[in-house]
Amino acid sequence: MKKNKIIASAAAIIFVVFGVFMIGTTSVSAQEAPDFTLTDINGEKVSLSDYKGKVIIVDFWATWCGPCKMEIPSFIKLQNDYRDDVVVLGISLDKGGPRVVVPFAKEHKINYPVVYGDGNVVQAYGGIRGIPTTFVIDRDFNIQRKYVGYTDHKVFENDILAFK
Repeated sequence: MKKNKIIASAAAIIFVVFGVFMIGTTSVSAQEAPDFTLTDINGEKVSLSDYKGKVIIVDFWATWCGPCKMEIPSFIKLQNDYRDDVVVLGISLDKGGPRVVVPFAKEHKINYPVVYGDGNVVQAYGGIRGIPTTFVIDRDFNIQRKYVGYTDHKVFENDILAFK
């Protein structure tokens, strides 16, 4: 009886962990990306349309989110490797704003723009129900992919190559 409870508990834990990391991909029928203007961690206004003509990876994230933190090194590498054709844009959903996000970005050496999200941008993108939620937007400003949960570097790289 005790052994069955242990096995059931282990199975439940594996299911939850697997679910967190493999929540999924949604291939969306191409729709124009909602434009927005938000403030970045340097106090400057940034609009999504500033990057029209590039592949844009829009990542809704927070400093306290484990899977979000796991994706940051991949985004840094993608920004370095494809800087002429791609921009990664992090939208922080942290409630602490600059007090939390600025030191985090410096500590993790984030090399791509990070802006502070708000309710309007969350609603414009369909209501973000879990983070990370990441959108891949093509050069024509159309949303091509939506990923919820941790997504592997190679997936984003393949999308960049397909849409650049």
